[in-house]
Amino acid sequence: MTQHVSPPRGGTDKAAPVEGPPDWRVRLGRADVRTLTLLGVLAVLVLIGGITQPDAFLDTRNLQLVLTQASVIGVVTVGMTFVIVSGGIDLSVGAIVALASVWATTVATQEYGFIGILFTAIVVGVGCGLVNGVLIAFGQMVPFIATLAMLASARGLALQITDGRTQVVTVSSVLDLGERDAYVLGIPPLVLVFAAVTVVGWLVLNRTTFGRRTVAVGGNAEAARLAGIDVRRQRLYLYLLSGLCCGIAAFLLIVLAGSGQNTNGNLYELDAIAAAIIGGTLLTGGRGHILGSVLGVLIFTTITNIFALNNLQTDVQQIAKGAIIVAAVLVQRRTASTH
Repeated sequence: MTQHVSPPRGGTDKAAPVEGPPDWRVRLGRADVRTLTLLGVLAVLVLIGGITQPDAFLDTRNLQLVLTQASVIGVVTVGMTFVIVSGGIDLSVGAIVALASVWATTVATQEYGFIGILFTAIVVGVGCGLVNGVLIAFGQMVPFIATLAMLASARGLALQITDGRTQVVTVSSVLDLGERDAYVLGIPPLVLVFAAVTVVGWLVLNRTTFGRRTVAVGGNAEAARLAGIDVRRQRLYLYLLSGLCCGIAAFLLIVLAGSGQNTNGNLYELDAIAAAIIGGTLLTGGRGHILGSVLGVLIFTTITNIFALNNLQTDVQQIAKGAIIVAAVLVQRRTASTH
């Protein structure tokens, strides 16, 4: 016969809880470590560039070029970060940038000048985001499939519009934004736009109800629904946001290249996802960092620039990027398993 032994009076059969730092302090500490690590990697790359090609890499114009090139993919990455935080993915961002850029540079559109090109690029981007959002949120399609279909469709439509030809921009007010005379205190206008998008993105994700709902949906969509969040509408808004970022990026690319081509935005989806991953955004959703994503963009853009200055082949560059992505994912998994 088994006897039941009661715990002594005044005692307890549970260990006393050990007080620790508040959860927000833990998260802040991890964010600081991650940010410092990314800054360290970027500093090492700058050092390598300065050693291998001191005259070319450290030249002011080259640094301005690096920041300008980072601005286009950087704006796309901000929108991608929101989508991934929600547990989704958007494989169509590069194709949307291409479609928006060629639609905005048609002869008919250029007749309306600066406003016509900017408005068209944004409307096309948001329109594509709307289609993605409706298919995913209300059509219950898997984000991978829906955005893959958009990738194919947008690329095909971009090719049909251009017929394979480059559409040269003739609007001087657009082209002037890419000239050195338009720089503000030595900073290109495109970089200022990228900085503004980054700040707004950080504030929205970290300081608004929209950002908290995005994290909640990515962490546990069912729990978010039970908590009163309209998950479908939230996902729709997120893909609209991604489309908006693609439209802005398309306009920046038009300014940078002075033309619209159906090949624009090639592999932007991979670069944006990679930058978000190494910046600390979880592919499974529920956690993301705008600043980390931006640093990821700067790291990849700097690598590209160093490889170009040293006349290294593109395939070596892609291998290096792949290795960095794998390393970042492994670090993420190790970090997740220890916390």
